[in-house]
Amino acid sequence: MTDNYNTNTFTHALWHARRFALLLLVAAAAAGSATAQSIRGKVIDSRTHEAIIGAIVSVKDASSLGASTDIDGNFRLSGISTYPSNLTVSYTGYKDSEIELYEPTDESIEITLRESFNSLDEVVVLGYQQLKRKDVTGAVSQVSGKEIEAIAAASLTEKLQGQAPGVLIQASSGTPGSAVTVRLRGTTSINAGNDPLYIVDGVPVNSGSLQGLSQGSQTTNGIADINPDDIENIEVLKDAASTAIYGARGANGVILITTKHGKRNRKTQVNLKAEIGWAKAQRLWDILDGKTTAALLNEQLRNYGLAPKYDEDTPNNFILQDAAFRTAALHNYGASVTGGNQRTNFYVGADYTNQEAIIETQDYRRVGLRFNLDHDINKRLTLSTSNSLSHTRRTLTKVGDGPTSLLQPSVQNNPLNNPFNPDGSYAYYGTFENFYAVKDHSDNHAYGLRTINNVSLTWKILPGLQFKTSTSLDYNIYKEKRYFDTFMKEGVSSNGQASNYNTSLYTITTEQLLNYNKTFRDIHTLAAFFGNSVQYTGRERLQLEASDFPSNQLRQFSSAAVTTSSTSKTSHSLVSWFGGANYSLLDRYNLEFNLRADASSRFGSANRWGYFPSFGASWRISKEKFLQGAKWLSDLKLKASLGWTGNQEIDDFASLGLWSGGGAYNGQSGLVQTQLANPDLKWETTRQFNVGFEASLLADRLTLGFDYYSKYTTDLLLEATIPGKTGFSSIYNNVGEMSNRGVEFYLTSRNIWKKNFQWTTRFNISHNSNTIEKLVTPITQYNRDWVRLEEGSPLYSFWTYKELYVDPQTGNAVYEDVNGDGKITTADRQICGDAWPDFTGSLVNEFKYKGFDLSLNFYFSVGNDVLNLWRFFMEHGGVYGSNRSLLASQLDRWQQPGDIATLPRLTTSTNADGGKNYGFQSSRYIENGSFLRLRSLSFGYTLPKAIVRRAALENARVYLNITNVFTITKYSGADPEGNVGADGYTSIQGLDFGLPPQPRQFILGVNLTF
Repeated sequence: MTDNYNTNTFTHALWHARRFALLLLVAAAAAGSATAQSIRGKVIDSRTHEAIIGAIVSVKDASSLGASTDIDGNFRLSGISTYPSNLTVSYTGYKDSEIELYEPTDESIEITLRESFNSLDEVVVLGYQQLKRKDVTGAVSQVSGKEIEAIAAASLTEKLQGQAPGVLIQASSGTPGSAVTVRLRGTTSINAGNDPLYIVDGVPVNSGSLQGLSQGSQTTNGIADINPDDIENIEVLKDAASTAIYGARGANGVILITTKHGKRNRKTQVNLKAEIGWAKAQRLWDILDGKTTAALLNEQLRNYGLAPKYDEDTPNNFILQDAAFRTAALHNYGASVTGGNQRTNFYVGADYTNQEAIIETQDYRRVGLRFNLDHDINKRLTLSTSNSLSHTRRTLTKVGDGPTSLLQPSVQNNPLNNPFNPDGSYAYYGTFENFYAVKDHSDNHAYGLRTINNVSLTWKILPGLQFKTSTSLDYNIYKEKRYFDTFMKEGVSSNGQASNYNTSLYTITTEQLLNYNKTFRDIHTLAAFFGNSVQYTGRERLQLEASDFPSNQLRQFSSAAVTTSSTSKTSHSLVSWFGGANYSLLDRYNLEFNLRADASSRFGSANRWGYFPSFGASWRISKEKFLQGAKWLSDLKLKASLGWTGNQEIDDFASLGLWSGGGAYNGQSGLVQTQLANPDLKWETTRQFNVGFEASLLADRLTLGFDYYSKYTTDLLLEATIPGKTGFSSIYNNVGEMSNRGVEFYLTSRNIWKKNFQWTTRFNISHNSNTIEKLVTPITQYNRDWVRLEEGSPLYSFWTYKELYVDPQTGNAVYEDVNGDGKITTADRQICGDAWPDFTGSLVNEFKYKGFDLSLNFYFSVGNDVLNLWRFFMEHGGVYGSNRSLLASQLDRWQQPGDIATLPRLTTSTNADGGKNYGFQSSRYIENGSFLRLRSLSFGYTLPKAIVRRAALENARVYLNITNVFTITKYSGADPEGNVGADGYTSIQGLDFGLPPQPRQFILGVNLTF
């Protein structure tokens, strides 16, 4: 007992002595610190011992004192007047480090940071607030700009394919700058738009096409105006807890894009990039030569007792497909300057891209500039601005479905047909344009000018309380010019035909936002916000048409004998109020609530306002005592959310009764009613439930996550059929319901993480099931009604006759008689497939060995059907005679009784089979479009710093990027991702016809940093 008493007394006395000494030290420091002290130091990586650039060094509990490390990892922190002080050092991807300073010092402090693989510590931007991922209750995927650098593509959306679970991206065409289909967690609407909302540095931007002239099944990609090299980070918001705060615009998900900004207290840095490359089609269509074609066409005639008429001995052999495709050149150059001091940071970037398409007469050019600036006016006011300017030039030609395109006359030209007449003039067959006439005389261009600007002022009212006001502009001008001369089929009948479309689209947005963030007693954390937004969008178009020109050399409209013109102007506006709060207790229990109210000019006066709440909760179960001893578990969070979002993507005046001027009555102008009013038209609304988990295992070496979601959309915005006695055939109404349900899983593994060798694996996989729950009347779409929307079936369903087999005795195709009436009629058509994949995902492996780096990115799609219309027109069995070529697959046809064949006997559409063997909407043309593609391979070498610094460089890297290295698929077409749905068909996907395939690209590049 006495020994214990003496020990405790000694310990107690020692504690008081230390406390007294510390108080004396603090008093001395304070007395000797009439002026601010300066602390300097360096931050390094614990593994590589190299400097960490851009680390934040701040004084705990003094948010006004802070600095960031420069290009050498050095920092200088001024203004410390109280000791002891705690310095907190933080940097993305590293564990925070805390250093205690007891007195001023003239010595440089060296601080070592250790890498952190716990993604729950990352900061996530959720629209109007920033939270650590551990506090987020919704489903958010992050993709850094570095992760997509190695993928060669003209647009961000193409680079994003496979990078985030739940995001379905189809690059429908091999033409650079063309539209890309993007769907987040399925499709929520039929007619009201399904594209996600894109936010660039806080600016809602237009992602659609301003194209007015039809280019077949090819449209432009609005996101291609943004330089992917300027992107710092991408966040994909998928569930209602994260998207409901965008209310009317969040039903289809939100993609937040943050561009690069300078770092405070950092030396000016110059980055240069130069790339050259080439692209070539991976595979094309296997077309029969002239001799085989002649033999098959004669066989078709003999099948009906007719005399052969095609020369099989010395036939023509004009296969034009190879003439339409080329090895395309690519040039891409970029430069940026970035830096900053204690009060100002900046980023200036420029880029130039010149990329030919693999198909003749098409190319894409983009010139872009970006300027981002952040400046502290004083300790409480910060001015920020983000600005980009881009100019694009497209050389175009028609592709897709249509006889006047370039691709169809080349691929479908029957090799028996000489494209030139004996006198050397262009020859024409059937409805097709002459391929060489298009190739040699095409005059089809489009020019885009776009600026995206944002300026904001942030006022730090009190610690934890700040107000931000911002104004943004997205202004887009798109000019199209096309001329068909008299050598082309579309121009010869009209003595030359010209079209000019000038379209402008602008969106002005102003927002006011109040943010409050506070931690109480290290137990309670509250992040709340409240604000409002006003958005106005205007669109104008001038359309000019002219014909009957005196000469092909005189192409200005003033030379034409016949000219017509029209103009249109439309606009819509949105007024919004929003607010929300995220509450965290003990760093383990989180509750979140958001509410947004939107008033849209597009809806009827009775339902203009829409209200969109969301709720979320999460539990960091790994923080509980019963899991504290689990060394294998670093972090585990369970989460759930529920919320509602809206959709307003319909015509600007869909709810109003519209009248049009110009109606002629007895030679006088007048008014004509063009649309009935529906004042009860209201919001299309999607309810979404999400539940899942996020985990970090084995000392953060393994991170993974899982989500299950259920989305249900009501009050679909459709043009409903009405009685003809009204004088109109349809009116916009709220009709129908749709659901999407699915699961997502991702995993990141640091397999090996040594000083000289690292191996990282990223994997994700997703499944979505789409169903039209309610639809009063089925809707058929596309030529020959190939696509059908009906209750109980998924969107993107193919409506055909189900082919059972080819009769071995007759050689005729046999179809399922659905109603059993002994005849094959329209009543026997049925849903025989859909474009939805069962699973999509990607597998990425990244290796680093000393200065070498290797990245392999695989993308896969399983279970999706593709309607191959190339086969429909090129396995024609003789229906089109010599007007179209034949695929090599036509050889697998029935020839004599007893044959077991894939294709019926060669026939015509008017003989005994009733036209049902060929030229018939058969399920034969629906194929499994599953594929595995090595999307990108990147191999690079970073020169040692000891070498590059002799050339006044900070960093130098040379690399080879190969995109679309190979594709494994059973699909018979040129590309399993070919899709005419990009041509404005919002409810059509997986239909392959007339589009050039995605090419294989090789790019050699160098990056230099000064």
